[in-house]
Amino acid sequence: MTDTYIQRVHALRAKKYNCAQAVACTFSEEAGLEEELLFQIMEGFGGGMGGHEATCGALSGAVAIISMLTSKGRIEANTKALTYERVSSLAKGFKEKARSLVCREILGEDDGKILLGCEDCIDEAVILVSEFLAGLKK
Repeated sequence: MTDTYIQRVHALRAKKYNCAQAVACTFSEEAGLEEELLFQIMEGFGGGMGGHEATCGALSGAVAIISMLTSKGRIEANTKALTYERVSSLAKGFKEKARSLVCREILGEDDGKILLGCEDCIDEAVILVSEFLAGLKK
């Protein structure tokens, strides 16, 4: 199934979706949300929140999907701790591959040392969400 997600994210990137939009919209069906809504929500998260200063957009898209799949949408549901645990695990896995969570650092904008290219960040985020989904089905 991971290959299907990778194909989907690349098709969205070809349509000029930013990294956060492409990752989140890849999983719109699984999250139960319209692609257009996810596109709008994630627009400002691309490129490290628009300026490469913050968290990688691909990771932000993945965090949004994990949150939507874990949260029950009510304080009383008491899902916050589980969501944080899952997001922490996702971020740890991403950082192992990218060696940073910050867009600017990953792209080597300060020192010229690219840790991981954008397309590889997107692929890694999609792989991690795909693995998460596979774990839910077990």
